[in-house]
Amino acid sequence: MATAPAFHGWSDEVIDFYRGLEIDNSKAYWQAHKAVYDEQVRPPFDLLSAAVADEFAELHVFRPYRDVRFSKDKSPYKTRCYGVGEGEAGEAYYVEVSAAGLVAASGYWMMAKDQLERFRSAVDDDTTGSELEAIVAGVRAGKLTIEGHGLKTAPRGYPRDHPRIELLRFKSLAAMRRFEPARWLHTKAAADRITATWRAASALNRWLGTHVGPSTEPPTDRWA
Repeated sequence: MATAPAFHGWSDEVIDFYRGLEIDNSKAYWQAHKAVYDEQVRPPFDLLSAAVADEFAELHVFRPYRDVRFSKDKSPYKTRCYGVGEGEAGEAYYVEVSAAGLVAASGYWMMAKDQLERFRSAVDDDTTGSELEAIVAGVRAGKLTIEGHGLKTAPRGYPRDHPRIELLRFKSLAAMRRFEPARWLHTKAAADRITATWRAASALNRWLGTHVGPSTEPPTDRWA
């Protein structure tokens, strides 16, 4: 019986491919280099998905074409490839490859209205809010960044001088690590960096799962 191929990361050609696409985002460039995408960009995502499915989630890999219908930027192709898996409590597991290297993140991204209401109520509460403050501090101490996609001011109904105003302004809450291109990116060690980042977000995801939970609203495409 043949052994299934194992995840081995992304090659240097992938980084070069996206560097070129940033310079020449055209159909001619894409068609001339499509074999790199088909053979070296996309397949590692599928292999990674199989490797992480049991512990985290299967990854949905997004199409490489941009939706330009409502955008002033008519560049036809995304300059990154990314996949997202969703855990049982609604947490996302995200991985991205581009000319800048690798991004791994986990948390709640672009919370729906019902989630935001529960999130802000829990942040406002002195007990649960203080617990989240400590978790966020721990994430940052572990050299991860907190991505929040936040409001510029306080959400309606909350004072601007609230002791946890930074958290209240967030519409997303995720722990993230960015890695510049390195030799390990085209080895199986890339999976170690990705899963280590996701595990480092476990306390944050537990808090979100307990106090926010998945949305009950119709799904939207937050990642397109």
